[in-house]
Amino acid sequence: MPQLTRITRDPAVMGGKPCIRGMRVTVGTVVGLVAAGRTREEILREYPYLEAEDIAEALRSSKRSFSSPMASA
Repeated sequence: MPQLTRITRDPAVMGGKPCIRGMRVTVGTVVGLVAAGRTREEILREYPYLEAEDIAEALRSSKRSFSSPMASA
């Protein structure tokens, strides 16, 4: 599985939640927008400092966390 290089965790940023490249945009925010039906283009328009790969990696990160054995415990 490829390493996630765009997802960061820092206790000083958003309480340590997984964020996109150290910014105050959490993986949960991006995944929530996708789940709500927003397209990649809409998200990039609303968050112009994000890149398409940020969205893809946030989704991979989310998939990874739900696929881990601890997620089903």
